[in-house]
Amino acid sequence: MLTRILPGLLAGVLAAGPAAAETTLRIMSYNVWGGGGNEGKGIEETVAVLRAADADIIGMQETRLEPEGCTAESCAAVGESVAKSIAEALGYHYYDQTQENPALWANAILSRYPIGPASEHDLGVPIEVNGTTVWAFNIHHDDEPYQPYQLLGIEYGPAPFIKTEAEAQDWANRTRGAAMDLLFSDISAAGDAAAVLVFGDFNEPSGLDWTEAAAATGQQPAKVDWPTTGRLLSAGFVDTYRAAHPDPVAKPAYTWTPQGDETDPEDHHDRIDFAFAKTDGLTVVNAWIVGETGPRTDMAVDPWPSDHRATLAEIRF
Repeated sequence: MLTRILPGLLAGVLAAGPAAAETTLRIMSYNVWGGGGNEGKGIEETVAVLRAADADIIGMQETRLEPEGCTAESCAAVGESVAKSIAEALGYHYYDQTQENPALWANAILSRYPIGPASEHDLGVPIEVNGTTVWAFNIHHDDEPYQPYQLLGIEYGPAPFIKTEAEAQDWANRTRGAAMDLLFSDISAAGDAAAVLVFGDFNEPSGLDWTEAAAATGQQPAKVDWPTTGRLLSAGFVDTYRAAHPDPVAKPAYTWTPQGDETDPEDHHDRIDFAFAKTDGLTVVNAWIVGETGPRTDMAVDPWPSDHRATLAEIRF
């Protein structure tokens, strides 16, 4: 059926011109656990994961090795970063984040697209995506003290055990607040970028997961509105996995850990790896937990080479 367009409306349509082209990206946060090196392996299994995910921009954590005698209180990265060799295997650009500060532990950013100079505290880089500037930030927060363990009475470092949501929030802010201040300082460098992405091993859960409903089922020990991811949500960032899968009871999305039994009283499985995005007109097309074949994985790659599962999302803006 033909539709009649009034002359005034037609003039407006012609003046508007073609709509701006949309940008679609697959973005990934992946703690590579030394890229195989902590188990005496090469990078091949890690490269296979990244090829299967087909991500355009990847925030990688733990690109160097854990030292012998790594403890909760002392675990400085050793050896060379695997970022360069992984990027070369994929044909990607890369940037090793080598500055020493509370928000980094052997981090690197890989990209299908060219990467520009880093922000002041080495936490982010601009990436030119077909003429559109996107900033990618990538962090690795401190895991000690680890508040889920403090709440559950699990020994890990010298921090005291705690009982309440307020105590958990206080300890989380003390543990990661300074690093988040550095992140927000660097995010200011993004200016009017078309999109801002934040990847990371946060070593802290999300309030979108530790809900009243999750606590009622026993999935989490309590309701906690965790402050570190909360700062990003308050600043307008979108947790891409929860945008695609909003029910944490139906989709717990544990990234820590594919190793061990979920009923082990000396651990607590949780989602601590995130891919956030902030942009006008954001659509999260889909999101996946990438890991070993099993009930906690949306996209399976075997053998799985890390002690973390990865977070992958497809976004459009």
